[in-house]
Amino acid sequence: MTRRELDPRELPPADAYALLTQLVVPRPIAWVATLAPDGTRNLAPHSYYNIVSSDPPVVHFTSSGEKDTLRNVRASREFVVNVVSRDLADAMNLTATDFPPGEDEFAWAGLDAAPSAVVAPPRVAAAPAALECRLLLELTIGTGTMVFGEVVHVSVDAGVWEDGLVAPERLDAVGRLGKAAYAGTGDPFRLDRVRWRDLSRTAGED
Repeated sequence: MTRRELDPRELPPADAYALLTQLVVPRPIAWVATLAPDGTRNLAPHSYYNIVSSDPPVVHFTSSGEKDTLRNVRASREFVVNVVSRDLADAMNLTATDFPPGEDEFAWAGLDAAPSAVVAPPRVAAAPAALECRLLLELTIGTGTMVFGEVVHVSVDAGVWEDGLVAPERLDAVGRLGKAAYAGTGDPFRLDRVRWRDLSRTAGED
């Protein structure tokens, strides 16, 4: 097998970005809703996003540079992460436009907003799930600022539940790939976790 060996420190920043974002895939998308100090609604997707802890429940997203989302979170210390389903992908993509400050992305994308239960920023009404968060801390590394939020409320559409759990294929969440490519969860496959006691028992029988 022929391989290319690369030192990312020797790559131009744009090339390093392309390489990493095309290899670390699929990336879940945090569709983050915030409020500006003047009350303007803001909505923007961030594909550097994941869970940090389940006890307490904490998620994080990374802002590349200082954008409206980061400024609003710093001011209000609250935000809502909306799950992007396949039918909302076009609207999500529109909210990634480099709007100037003061523009309402909900309005531009034709999205209805619904009041959150605990925090001030609204959620996307059509999103299958939304995580209401309060800022815990932020950490800047290089060009990225990681925003850590404690999840204080979760709103999930009843239609995505199955046997007491969220069914990935019903959630139909969209993940980011490289360039302009995305992936969905509409056709998942299952791999049960192997337990040591079962593995060791099998090995002992050989």
